[in-house]
Amino acid sequence: MKHTILLVDDNPELLEVLSDELCDVYDIVTATNGQEAFDILKQVEIQMVICDVMMPVMDGFEFCRIVKSDIEYSHFPVILLTAKNTLQSRIEGLDVGADAYIEKPFNVEHLMAQMTNLISNRNKLRTYFAQSPLANIKSMAHTKSDENFLEKLNEVILSNIDDQFLDVDKLSKLMNTSRTGLFRKIRALSDLTPNELINITRLKRAAQLLVETDHKIFEIAYMLGFNSQTSFGRSFFKQFGMAPTEYQKQKR
Repeated sequence: MKHTILLVDDNPELLEVLSDELCDVYDIVTATNGQEAFDILKQVEIQMVICDVMMPVMDGFEFCRIVKSDIEYSHFPVILLTAKNTLQSRIEGLDVGADAYIEKPFNVEHLMAQMTNLISNRNKLRTYFAQSPLANIKSMAHTKSDENFLEKLNEVILSNIDDQFLDVDKLSKLMNTSRTGLFRKIRALSDLTPNELINITRLKRAAQLLVETDHKIFEIAYMLGFNSQTSFGRSFFKQFGMAPTEYQKQKR
């Protein structure tokens, strides 16, 4: 599926040029100022924003600051475009949480390379988290808001890890958020469903117990909500590429 990109600029000609250049690779949505862009975020699921700095109503700095401090939207990357080439404007862009800062006039190929790198780096972090037994869930965070969210989410899952019926409905109640909002946030940060993330968290906890305790494998399986040692072993192998006994021997 194509990523959906929000282009924000008060110059209609630039919006048209960028839309034409990017539409083959991405789905494009446009806005002419920060306030209009923020209203669009409430209606459309966006994966990245490319935003001008100098705009009426709400400029790019203010828009970026609001987005990066809002848990609903803080996860997606924001690239700021600006005619200001001063060091102070660069510092301000970084201070409000921009993921990249490109000066006008710019080369479209340069912009697309930045976009590709941001998406690729996030995908690598997701893969590392999912495939490494010891990778911390906070490794997928890109802002302080995301880090706090993931830390709380991890604590809630671990506190209820022996409940084999723990799912997105129970998790949303424990997180005091809507089911849809939680699903969207977890998906955006990890590219996993809530149930997949719950299962991986169980398996990571299992990896820790295999190395740090003397519990038998069947004991660990039941402690972590698996209904049998067989299903636990199968899940562990599928996720990390080795059997629990093999992992235990390797790490010890």
